[in-house]
Parts: sequence; C-alpha cells; structure tokens
Amino acid sequence: MKNRPYYGWFVAASCFFILAMTVGMPMYAMPFFYDHYIEEFGWDRAETTSGFFYSTLLILPLGGLLVHRFSPRKLIIFGAVSFAVAFSCLGSMQGSLAFYRFTWCLVMVGFVYSGPVPSQVLLANWFNRNRGKAMGLAYLGLGIGGAMSQKFVAGPLIAAFGWRAALQIMGGLILLVIPVALWVLRDKPSDMGLVPEAASKVSREATASSLTFGELLVRWPFWLVTAGSFLSIAAIGSVNQHMKLLFLDADLSASLVADTTFVILASSLAGRVITGWLADRFSKKLVMVAAYLLVSLPVPLLYVIDQPSMTYLFGMAFGFGLGANYMLIPLMAAELFGTGSLARVMGIVWPFGQVGQATLPFFVGAMHDSAGNYDLALAVVFAIGMIGAGCIALLPGKGRDRSLAV
Repeated sequence: MKNRPYYGWFVAASCFFILAMTVGMPMYAMPFFYDHYIEEFGWDRAETTSGFFYSTLLILPLGGLLVHRFSPRKLIIFGAVSFAVAFSCLGSMQGSLAFYRFTWCLVMVGFVYSGPVPSQVLLANWFNRNRGKAMGLAYLGLGIGGAMSQKFVAGPLIAAFGWRAALQIMGGLILLVIPVALWVLRDKPSDMGLVPEAASKVSREATASSLTFGELLVRWPFWLVTAGSFLSIAAIGSVNQHMKLLFLDADLSASLVADTTFVILASSLAGRVITGWLADRFSKKLVMVAAYLLVSLPVPLLYVIDQPSMTYLFGMAFGFGLGANYMLIPLMAAELFGTGSLARVMGIVWPFGQVGQATLPFFVGAMHDSAGNYDLALAVVFAIGMIGAGCIALLPGKGRDRSLAV
C-alpha cells in the first residue's frame, strides 16, 4: 500500500484526456470549418464568427456562476453530451444564421461544463504541493488535442467524408470522455476515503477561508486578474478564430494553416510544462506577465506571414504564450484568494475571459469586412494583449496579506 501511487495523478491523467477531447480537439477545429460556411452559405466574416460571439454572451455568464454548485464530474458528462448534440446540428445546418447561433450556444454549454473550469476545480481539490505540475499535465491534453484537431482530425475527415460528416464524427468522439468520468474521476479525495496531497509548507491558499462573491468583488486584485485575463484571452481568440482566413488572404494553403496550428499547439505543450514548473518555484506573477507578453509580442509577425519560415516562427512564439496563459490563471487565483474560493473566482474570471475571446474576434471580422484587410485589426489585437500583460504586472507580489487587497 505504501508504494501505491497517489490517486490524484489518475485524476490528473483523466483531466488530460478530457481537456484533449472537450477543448483541444473541438474548439481548435471549429475555425477550420469557417471557409466552408462562407463558401456554401455566402456569409461574411462577422457573420461567421457571430456564433461564437452570441453564444458566449448568452451562455457563459450564467454557466460560469453555476459551476461551483454542482459536481465537476457530473458537469463533465453533461457537457460532453451537449457537445455531441451541437456538432451533429452543425453538420446538418442549411444556412440559417439563427440556427447556427443556437447551435453555437449548445457548443458553449459543452465547453463550460466539460472544459477547463471543472478540471481546475478537481485538481485544486486533489493537489497542494504539486498543483502546478498537475495542472501542467492536464493542460498538456488540451495542447495535444488542439495540435491534432486540424492536421490529424478535421482535415483528414473533411477530405474523406466532407465537412458535414466530419463535424458529426467529431461530436461522437467527444462522448469518449463519459466512461472516463464515470469510472475514474472523483470530485475530491474524501469521496474515496483519502486526504488531499500534503502541502510542502503551511500555505495561505490551502488554509484561507472561502470568500463570497461580494467579498471578491471589492478586492482590486480580483479585477486586475479579471481584466488581464479578459484582454489576453481576447487576443488569443482573435488569432485562433481568424488565422485560417488570414492565411487564405495571404494565398497560403489550408494545409499550411493546419501545420501552423500544429506548431502552435505543440509549442503550447512546452509552455505548459515549463511554466507549470516555474510557477511551483518562482513568483507566479512574474511568470504570468512573461506568458501574457508572449501572447501579444508575436502578433506583428502576422503582417508578414507570407515570408519564408514566418509561419513557424510565429507558431512557436505565440504557442508558448498560449500554453501558459490559461493554466496560470487558476494558479494565480489560488495564491491570491485561496483554494476555497477558486470555484467562485474562476466562475467569474473564466467567463469574462471567454467573453473577450468571442467579442474581439467578432469585431476583428467586422474591421476586416469594412477595410478589406486585417491591418487595423492586428494593431488592435496587439495593443489589447499588451494592456492585459500590464494588468497582471500591477498585481500584488507573493506573500502580501490578502486583507490588504480590499
């Protein structure tokens, strides 16, 4: 019994698979279908990205506020089913924007309830000393799923069966997370008669009392985390949603888009591993600022993306920052507000970030439709990413008493 592995690592491995199947594969594959919608239905770019925009505004605020009320394990099962239904509907749509936006709402329900937040809460329940490593392992799944999404899943399926069948097959694949959630996942150690992993020292985040929503809302670091995440994730979403269309405008091939996405997500794996290791040893604030800068600084490379090797240089730099970005938010939140408050913090911060991820791409599309190019839009994306990094730089350092941050 003494040599038996800590069960939390099985939970982390399950989260690896779940994030690969419910975030990495579907969410990074979705923009790969946009040119097919434009060609078949005659939509412009603002209309094509409007599904993500409207579904985020309608679903995420309510969904995020409900996450802390239910079992993460049950939420993951519910979300996977919603994803499968949504992808089946996308594969059968006939050009109605209303139906497209409604179906995107189902996608967003799946993303909320089977995506990052339930996994973050699960890992915070199981880990203390190795929380950064556990989050890094789980988020490797997101990166691997995203890396495979276009080059090895969506692209080959579209080539073999057409874009409609490809969407429906991908919806069926997402259902594979249900047996993992049923047979392996447990919400917390006490469900198995176990105790959480011991902390290497008495940690403020492990012992801090849970904060109410009202208590969080009057703390200025909470709003800095929220604003910084909103802005940085908005920049990420704009690149992800428009990259294929931008590449096609530059006379680059769809296969090169898939290759670049693979490079981005492969680089994100290194970003997750390295920053997870750094976050366990150094200031989470400084690590997070560096990651946010790596999201925005590569954006100007998109102006010259048709130059030799530029796609790979952009992919490696942007991917590293992307990989670290999402993982560092819950780690920073746990340090600032305690693990007992993590579900509530992420129930607000995470939906705000996703609103940014959906809103800015919509306006980027509108700016392109108005100007006929992405020149102004890319400048806006760069500026917003830099401001997001600045918000994180203003956070209090490690060791500051949380009571001072009111």
